[in-house]
Amino acid sequence: MNNSTTKRKSIMRKGFTLLELMIIIVILGLLASLVLPNLLGKSEEAKRKLVCIQMQSINESLKSFRFDNGMYPDTEEGINALLKNPDEEKYKNYASSGYLDSKNPPRDPWKNEYIYINEDGELNIISLAADGKDGGKEQAKDITLIECQK
Repeated sequence: MNNSTTKRKSIMRKGFTLLELMIIIVILGLLASLVLPNLLGKSEEAKRKLVCIQMQSINESLKSFRFDNGMYPDTEEGINALLKNPDEEKYKNYASSGYLDSKNPPRDPWKNEYIYINEDGELNIISLAADGKDGGKEQAKDITLIECQK
């Protein structure tokens, strides 16, 4: 054998064959099909847990509001009442800096605003979850403060 034939054979053996590449792609595909669903499910579960943490924080701010003003904000005043005094006549002891650190109302991990309900002093905060619509099942099921407190 001459020197150029030996060089060509050694160059050809340095790469993968088409069959070897296809086997690697199939293996990677199988691994991805096993791992990705678990990761995606954990992401949604983490978002739902984060909603409960945020709701608890909003609830603590609402308790501070009530401590200062003797009552919770009305449903119509909503969570925005924690950012800016909605009625200076009604809430004379309102904290000068408000009750939340943000200048905007908090949003859930799906970028939806929280729904605040005050029915005769019984509070609830609701996240419409992944679908952003009332109701829903599984990952789209609404999350409430009452459920988070259980």
